[in-house]
Amino acid sequence: MTELQKRPLPVRVRRHPDGIPMNDLFRPAPSRPTPAPSPAPPPRRTDGETTGSPAASVPPPRRPAPDEPGLTERPGPALSGWVAVVTGLTALAGVASVLWRVRPLHTAEPAPWQWAALAGCAVVAVVSFGGLTRGRTGSAWVLSLFGRYRGSVRRTGLVWISPFVLRRRIDVRLRHWRGEPIAVVDAEGSALRVVVLVVWSVRDTARALLAVDDHLCYLREQVEAATARVLSQLPADAFRGGAPTLRDAEAVGDALTRMLAAECRPVGIAVFSAQPTRIEYAPEVAAAMRRRQIAVLDAKHRDSVLTGVIDAVDDTVTRLTTRGLVELDDFERQALVKDLTVAFYTRSGGPAAPDEE
Repeated sequence: MTELQKRPLPVRVRRHPDGIPMNDLFRPAPSRPTPAPSPAPPPRRTDGETTGSPAASVPPPRRPAPDEPGLTERPGPALSGWVAVVTGLTALAGVASVLWRVRPLHTAEPAPWQWAALAGCAVVAVVSFGGLTRGRTGSAWVLSLFGRYRGSVRRTGLVWISPFVLRRRIDVRLRHWRGEPIAVVDAEGSALRVVVLVVWSVRDTARALLAVDDHLCYLREQVEAATARVLSQLPADAFRGGAPTLRDAEAVGDALTRMLAAECRPVGIAVFSAQPTRIEYAPEVAAAMRRRQIAVLDAKHRDSVLTGVIDAVDDTVTRLTTRGLVELDDFERQALVKDLTVAFYTRSGGPAAPDEE
């Protein structure tokens, strides 16, 4: 084999720029982007299959919906409505003038140019007044002709738009949406009910109206999917330690906002905030989880009380022996520690000792 055939071929892993790994959801965004190191080429076997490559066992990152480069919002053809009004009135004046010249009582026969002028003025008047519309604040017109996108009009007031194009109005105001409780599971498999509040607006009218069948339905479905993916990464409560949980509403909201914004960007929707307003256990597991929470709280209370009692007993025995008030051997010290522990623990609000019941 030649030297070129013995040389291992580099393997490049393509990653989508908008993909968000699940491990990075709950990490704060870095202040300055750092370039990722290029992966080392894995060794290759003689039969052409890659061996020992960690990327071979890792599934590729999830790709969001593809963008359509040609479908981007741009200003549509529109004029001031007052210009159309003046033009229409002028055309009506021309129609009246021609009709006055060709009135039935006139003895002379109308010339062909007079009929042409009459028809032209009538067409101009119909087009001028037929294209008048009202542009409202917080809405836009999306124009299309024969199925092709022709532009968007965000002007307000009296506007003239060609009557030969199809006009569809879309709301571009800042809106919020609060859905019904969403059924999800946490990292431990416990069933949850989550209510999410989403603040959003239409950023690109062309994509919101033409790139998807219904952008409102698309947003609702993406909220449910993103909520299920984010909340499945952490447990609802940490019963065994101080690990991160879903009770950190700020971290969960940031992760949910980033994922939902990446999913909705290809359809022209800008998501500003997605915050869970309520996270609770499902009714079928709520009673069991409540008992578990109470048991954990009771165990923490017992531990704190027992720690305080032990410190108090140690301080008491140390003072008695160092000041020479009593002289105790090992057996007497153990008995005194036991009696003081039972007395202090009972007085501190703990349960009674088994031999005292």
